[in-house]
Amino acid sequence: MINDNNGIIKNNINVFAVVYRLIDLSVIHLMIVLAIYSYSLTYTKEYFELSLIASIGFFLTAESFALYRSWRAGFFNEIVFYTFISWGCAAVLIITYMFFTKQSEDFSRVTVVIWFISTFFSLVAWRLLFNRFLARIRRKGLNTRSVAIIGVTKSGKRLAQQILDHPETGYRLTAVFDDRVPERIEATYHAWLEGKIKDGVERAKNNEFDVVYIALPMVAEARIKHILQLLGDTTANVQLVPDLFVYTLMNASMSHIGNIQTISVYDNPMRGGNAALKRFEDIVFSLGILTLISIPLLLIAIAVKVTSKGPVIFKQNRYGLDGKKIKVWKFRSMTVTENSDVVTQATKGDARITPLGAFLRRTSLDELPQFINVLQGRMSVVGPRPHAVAHNESYRKEVDYYMLRHKVRPGITGWAQVNGWRGETDTIDKMEMRIKYDLEYIRNWTLWLDVKIIIFTVFRSFNDKNAY
Repeated sequence: MINDNNGIIKNNINVFAVVYRLIDLSVIHLMIVLAIYSYSLTYTKEYFELSLIASIGFFLTAESFALYRSWRAGFFNEIVFYTFISWGCAAVLIITYMFFTKQSEDFSRVTVVIWFISTFFSLVAWRLLFNRFLARIRRKGLNTRSVAIIGVTKSGKRLAQQILDHPETGYRLTAVFDDRVPERIEATYHAWLEGKIKDGVERAKNNEFDVVYIALPMVAEARIKHILQLLGDTTANVQLVPDLFVYTLMNASMSHIGNIQTISVYDNPMRGGNAALKRFEDIVFSLGILTLISIPLLLIAIAVKVTSKGPVIFKQNRYGLDGKKIKVWKFRSMTVTENSDVVTQATKGDARITPLGAFLRRTSLDELPQFINVLQGRMSVVGPRPHAVAHNESYRKEVDYYMLRHKVRPGITGWAQVNGWRGETDTIDKMEMRIKYDLEYIRNWTLWLDVKIIIFTVFRSFNDKNAY
């Protein structure tokens, strides 16, 4: 059995995406400088403008083709193809710019052609070298992902073999699960067979696997639906082998393991460029808002301290990105600071709420310290509202796909809140509606959607009948 204990299992997508962009930017600018000096010309600001325009065109096109996504399980020829298309679009943009501005006579055509050709081969070359570097360290057990396969079917066995044959992908087969007795399963896979399908689901809920592949036959549609429903209570990346009926897709995309094609079912849409954009948005908004509210924060802190006994800031355990515990900050608004396995939700007329706390909760001013959580990277300005750990453990058993809301960072405000699903969730129906809007937000996320939610929040915060 392959042991992943020595591997580094973590998500490096965001780090690699930033590195990719910086290298691409450097390559584009370096190649034009080399092309200019190789032709004994002088580097001018006009050439710098060309490289800047080309960079913008290349990045926009590359983003649309998801060139900066993780290619861990993809084919390198696809990378070459999309790099060619992206740089080709940038070249067309440059030619169009020179034509319409009537500046083509100001540039050396030979230099520009050399730049176009050398940049493309350089963009491909560094990707090839980096790809080989990653393959080498993955063969040594670094930068790996633990994999579980549900169903020792023909497709499941082919998938397992591809994983074993391609260690350069960084996928490590950890376990397989099947409801048949071991005697009915090929002895080859007994080393990885670790129980029934329900055992695999439970272990996925305990975050033991990074990726779970479902390899069951088409005729098992109802069974697959049930397994997907159960795996909705986990933050693992769930993927299906093709030709299966897919339920409740969230940011579905195609992927590969060797020659086996799979479909991502539960994945995070805020990856690569989107993750960088989301984080940039959070930093800009949180810094700007904290600057504006610094004095109100001080005044509220003093008011909380002098009007009731207890700490000014209440820190409560919540679930954050990928279901990991975080500390969420709030101005204390109650006479108690519950943070145990049992947390009682605030209700209308709750005697535990202080007079000042009632005002802070009604106007959402008690949430202001969470902008510090945003700067810390624990939260986002916009996202699914974090629930107390005790509430999470309760509702995840009763609400389908509950844990999928943790595929992104929790937010100070969210789509569910601005649509009226804020406050006490005294019935399962209310929590189901909140989760429905949270997942809708994750599936349809855009920067503009975040801006709209922030605007709605500002106008509705001071007139929210559900806040108490």
